Amino acid sequence: MSMNVIGLVGWAGGWVLLLGISTRTPNWAVWIFMPYFVYGFYRTLVQLRCLPTALRTLQVLQHYPWQLLPNAPRALDEHPDAEVGEMWIELPDPSSRGKRGIPLTFVKHFRAYWWLRHIGGPRTRPELKAMLEPLWFAGDPRFLGVVAVNGRRGAPRRLHFLYQPSALDARAARREWDGITPEDIERARRAGARFLPSAVAVTPARQEP
Repeated sequence: MSMNVIGLVGWAGGWVLLLGISTRTPNWAVWIFMPYFVYGFYRTLVQLRCLPTALRTLQVLQHYPWQLLPNAPRALDEHPDAEVGEMWIELPDPSSRGKRGIPLTFVKHFRAYWWLRHIGGPRTRPELKAMLEPLWFAGDPRFLGVVAVNGRRGAPRRLHFLYQPSALDARAARREWDGITPEDIERARRAGARFLPSAVAVTPARQEP
């Protein structure tokens, strides 16, 4: 979040600063600053685009703790249970450890090239795939969450926000989940999910035998 704000202020501030300098210099000086004007404007737009995702990431981390998940399934092909997308990470179902995992897909590939390269396919180098072990996750895969990889000091890094389209997109088909509770719904709402199952239709969590 800090880096996004610093980047936004830095690129936009530099653009305004050079624009002010160019008004007090000869006309030919403008052409010297032109590469920065073009690239600085582009970078400012990029930082603005990153800001909402950074805010959503922060919101998720305020309501869900980190957990380490070794050997989390992942692939670039289609997942039969995924709502959309072809790059997914399968995460444990919070309602029951015995159930099949729930896939969270990279709905938008903006700034996801690093993950695309490391999830890879059969020809991806083993050392690249190994960088995803273990995987950090915070959130509820039925709605939204944040994935990350293990840093050198044992802290999560390369944070990436993932979500189910049915939780954020008004055009996506609504989805019901088994074992969901009113507490799950309220927590997801506070973490940023906008479209949630009705509390009346909630099914109680199943008890493990």
